[in-house]
Amino acid sequence: MFLTKQHLTTARALGVAIVALSLSACATYKDEFAGINSRLDQLDTKVQGAAQSAESANQSAQQANQRLDQIESRVQKLETAPRRVPRG
Repeated sequence: MFLTKQHLTTARALGVAIVALSLSACATYKDEFAGINSRLDQLDTKVQGAAQSAESANQSAQQANQRLDQIESRVQKLETAPRRVPRG
């Protein structure tokens, strides 16, 4: 069976269509991956911000604990000191 010019043109058009569909599918996956990467970047930024906030809160809590320890020692000194007799 001999291929005519019309058959060759049809085969060529089908080949181009197949290649175009393959490339468009790749572009769709690229877009999906780009969207996923964008969301991951946003989440990473939020996690980093939360980690910094947690670190700051931890430092504040440590400072508050140090102040409480200082106050506790003063309170203990006052409690063990001899009682003063009220005037009058």
